[in-house]
Amino acid sequence: MEIKVNSQSKLNWKGEALALGFFTRDTITLEGELADLDQRLDGVLSELIAETEFKGKPDTTLVARVGGKNPIRKVIITGLGKEEEVSVDTFRKAAASIARVANQARVKHLGICLPHPQYDDNTLAQVIAEGVILASHQDNRFKSEVQDRPVTLETVELLESNAKEEAIERAKIICDGVIFARELVNAPANVINPVTLAETVKSLAQQYGLQLTILEREDCERLGMGAFLGVAKASDLPPKFIHLVYKPETEAKRKLAFVGKGLTFDSGGLNLKGPGSSIETMKMDMGGAAAIFGAAKAIAQLKPPVEVHFISAVTENMISGRAMHPGDILTASNGKTIEVNNTDAEGRLTLADALVYADKLGVDAIVDLATLTGACIIALGNDIAGLWTKNEQLANELKTAAAAAGEKIWQMPLEEKYFEQMKSTIADMKNTGPRAGGSITAALFLQQFVKDTPWAHLDIAGPVWAEKPTSLYNEGGTGFGVRTLVNWVLNSQ
Repeated sequence: MEIKVNSQSKLNWKGEALALGFFTRDTITLEGELADLDQRLDGVLSELIAETEFKGKPDTTLVARVGGKNPIRKVIITGLGKEEEVSVDTFRKAAASIARVANQARVKHLGICLPHPQYDDNTLAQVIAEGVILASHQDNRFKSEVQDRPVTLETVELLESNAKEEAIERAKIICDGVIFARELVNAPANVINPVTLAETVKSLAQQYGLQLTILEREDCERLGMGAFLGVAKASDLPPKFIHLVYKPETEAKRKLAFVGKGLTFDSGGLNLKGPGSSIETMKMDMGGAAAIFGAAKAIAQLKPPVEVHFISAVTENMISGRAMHPGDILTASNGKTIEVNNTDAEGRLTLADALVYADKLGVDAIVDLATLTGACIIALGNDIAGLWTKNEQLANELKTAAAAAGEKIWQMPLEEKYFEQMKSTIADMKNTGPRAGGSITAALFLQQFVKDTPWAHLDIAGPVWAEKPTSLYNEGGTGFGVRTLVNWVLNSQ
C-alpha cells in the first residue's frame, strides 16, 4: 500500500473513493467547496447525510456509491466529534475507521481530506498514515485458509496537504514497530518462547546494526539473579536475559533504559491459574518485552541521538518437580531476599533482577513495561495503563509522549505505607501483599530494586490485549506502548 501527499483540492481530485471528515454539529450543512463537491457528486453527499441523520459524531463512518460517469465511485464520511475536544488521536482513529470501511468496500484508490485547523500538515499526515496502516494490518500467519477480507487499498492520498514525505516515512517506521510487537504477542507459546524470542531479537540486531548481549542461565547465576532464576526453574526451556542496545552515530544527548516483562507463558506455577483466569491468553504475558523490542525496531530506523537499552529477563512460568514452591525464599541480584507467597506473582520477580541490571548501566532514566496485575485492570479498565513514579518530570514526559501516541496512561500513587503489608517475618519482603491496592503494592515491590536512577513503571495489563476489535486494531495484541516509547525517545533529543 502506497501512502502519499497530494496538495490537490478535494473538488478537483479524480480518484476512486473520497473520504471526508466532519466535526459534530446539530445540523451538517454543506457550504463553499463542499457544496460544489456535492453538486459534482450528483447530491450523493447531502443525501447520505440526510438519510442517515449524520451529525459528525465520533465512531460514525458511512459509505455511499456515486452513480453516473463521475470518476469518484464512492464517498466516505466520518465523524470527528466536537471541534473543541479533538486531539491528534481523533484523526488517527478517524483515518483507521475510513481505512476499514474502504477495505470492506473493496476500494483500491482512496483520497482522504480531514479538516484540521489546530494541527500542522506534517502532524496530521503522520497520524492519518498511522491510522490507515494499523487498521489495515491483518495477522493471518496461523490460518490455513484466510477468512478475513483481504486489504484492497493500494494507494491512499492525503489531499489538500503540504506535508513532507518524511512524515509519512516516520509513520511507516513507527507502525512497523507496533506491528512487530503485535505479532510477538499474538504468537502462541509454542512459537514464541525464550529461545525463539532470543533468536528473533538476534535477527533484529543483525538487521539494524544493534548491539546484543544474551545472558544464559550460568551468566545469570554468576550475577546472582536468584529472583529471575527462581521463576525459570520449572521450565524445560532455558531462560534468556536479553540486553539490546541502540547507540547513535553522534554523541548521545541522553541515555535511557526500557525494561520489558518477558514471560512467554504464565501457567501461574504451583499457584496454578484457575477457572476464569484466561490462562489460554497468557502468551500475552510478554507484552512488555514485545513493546520494548517493537520500539527498538522503530528507533533503530529513526536514528535519534539518544542511547537506548532494551532489557528483558525472558522465561516461562511453568509447573514441574523443579518448580519454586510457595514459601520459598529467593535472593535477588542486589542482595534483597523475597519470600514467595504466590508463584503467580512471578513477573515482578523477573523484573526485579532486570531492574537491578538496568540500574547499574548509569542511564538517565528507566521505564519498565509489564502486564503485571489484574488489579490495574480492575482500577483502570482495559484501555488505560497505570503509571507509577516518584519523578514528576519523568511522569510529565511520559504523559506527553502517550498523549501524542493516543495511548492512555494514568498516574497512580506510590503510597509508601502500603509496603508495610509486603514485609516478611523471615525475609526482606514478600512478593505479594493483600488484595486491596494490588497494583500499588506491585509497583512498590519493583521500587526496591532501583536505587537513585529516575524510574517509572507502566502496568499495561489492560490495553496490551483487545477482546474486541476497534478502529485501530483487531482482536488480540495491540502493540500498546511502542508509540509512547518512541515518542518519548524522539522528544528526548
